[in-house]
Amino acid sequence: MPTPKTQKRDKHYGKWFRNILINAEILDYRYPIKGCGVWLPYGYKIRKHVTSLLRKLHDATGHDEVRFPTIVTETNLRKEATHIKDFENEVFWITHGGLKPLEVKYALRPTSETAIYPMLQIWIRSHADLPKKLYQIGSVFRYETKTTRPIIRVREVTTFKEAHTSHATLKDAEAQIRDATKIYKDFFDTCGVPYVISRRPDWDKFPGALYSLSFDAIMPDGRTLQSGTVHNLGQNFSKAFNIKYETLEGTHEYIWQTCYGISERGIGALLSVHGDDNGIVLMPLLAPIQVIVIPIPHKASRQLITETCKQVAKRLSLNFRVEVDWREEITPGAKFFYWELRGVPIRIEIGPKDVQKKQVILVRRDTFEKEACKISDLSSRLPLLINEMSMELREKAWKQMKKRIYRVADLEKANQLLKKRAGIVELLWCGDGKCGHELEEQVNATLLGTPVDVKKKIEGKCIVCGRKASGLVRLAIAY
Repeated sequence: MPTPKTQKRDKHYGKWFRNILINAEILDYRYPIKGCGVWLPYGYKIRKHVTSLLRKLHDATGHDEVRFPTIVTETNLRKEATHIKDFENEVFWITHGGLKPLEVKYALRPTSETAIYPMLQIWIRSHADLPKKLYQIGSVFRYETKTTRPIIRVREVTTFKEAHTSHATLKDAEAQIRDATKIYKDFFDTCGVPYVISRRPDWDKFPGALYSLSFDAIMPDGRTLQSGTVHNLGQNFSKAFNIKYETLEGTHEYIWQTCYGISERGIGALLSVHGDDNGIVLMPLLAPIQVIVIPIPHKASRQLITETCKQVAKRLSLNFRVEVDWREEITPGAKFFYWELRGVPIRIEIGPKDVQKKQVILVRRDTFEKEACKISDLSSRLPLLINEMSMELREKAWKQMKKRIYRVADLEKANQLLKKRAGIVELLWCGDGKCGHELEEQVNATLLGTPVDVKKKIEGKCIVCGRKASGLVRLAIAY
């Protein structure tokens, strides 16, 4: 079996990421339409575990899963003017049905507000219908004109989890924003992906929203990746689509709405944050194979080794996803590399000496630490080892991210850090949009927003105009 090329993750992150997607058989980006890729069986299993986690978190908080059509009419797309204005350059239009031109064009949905909200206008009649919390996982399409990147910047977002909620009051909608933020924190914490939460500037919020919150992670190359967003839509869409409910008093009011989404960028962050020069490192909960058993061949002990591997796999398969690599045409070393590339959390080696000692050798994918374990102790030791690995992966990722967040007091220092893609820079800002745009131009970076995860108020002067600062603002080189 030929050994695929690997790259230094931190030095050549872009090449590393593309290579592991192909070589670890996660996603093949060679599909003949730019910005589209094919989820391969192993990658699709990772995707399945990620979406199962999202479903679990939403189902447990009173959301109901639905499935809406992929196409929307141009008429509905244009009902919310601010929304379509921001998306119109990114829409894929369907103009013909067969050879016949359509009287009203269809669009492949860039988001799903205009697909879902006409139905809410039918379904919501009274206060008894509220709150209504729906979510779906499917594809959205955007005619991305910038350089496309697998998973990170695509034209078909194949794993778009979006939730849409409807409420009787602004207070209820605000409470839902807090709940949605908690859901996403739980999701990223489970994935071991560290993040900052920022309120996006008004000029970069979701079109049609009162305000937007974003979850941003720092990638190995120092750029930030927006991996999740939460939006308070107010009544902008309910007024555009005439979605009203009857109150207890018999009057009719427009509903208040929120929406929040996580795309396959979350999977990209998961693969990138924990990976190393040998490939990906998967959090055990999300790994398609949690334990790989490797027989170490020995002619005299072949049958005993085979039987021991079968027994170990059978015992562990009651609680873990386990496979045995029985391939005889490749060496154990080549097998080690193969499964390291794919990020399998735990490797179990069983050779002739192990059979004699009634033990196995456990190897952690993240640290490559080895330990001998009696077969009789395996069922109790393995859960502890997996918990240790999960906890340490999270701690390591958070520690690395915190090192890449810099609070600075002058633009020159900010420029130096951002030019070398050091991570996120925090500066004092007055909150004025003019100063915000000037700040972006001066440091040639993206203004991520103001922190909502920093409790202590920082006082001082705006780094641009010198007036009293309203607080911190975050900037980074973003994907």
